[in-house]
Amino acid sequence: MGDWDIEIDCEGLLCPLPVLRARKRLLALASGTVVCVRATDAMALIDLPHFCAEAGHAYLGAQDDGAVTRHLIRRG
Repeated sequence: MGDWDIEIDCEGLLCPLPVLRARKRLLALASGTVVCVRATDAMALIDLPHFCAEAGHAYLGAQDDGAVTRHLIRRG
């Protein structure tokens, strides 16, 4: 595992599904928990940071891993 506490597999899902899955999981987590969202949809690179800004979470960045992009989010 990397520098995160929980991983959400959203490979093959189109936006807004990665955002909706992240939102649902983040609601149940303690503040400060770091989540890794694995997504293949390029729109997640726009949608996840926007969601975080609106919801009060910290978007920590993205890292490509082949066809998958790992998005790190810290629960606000």
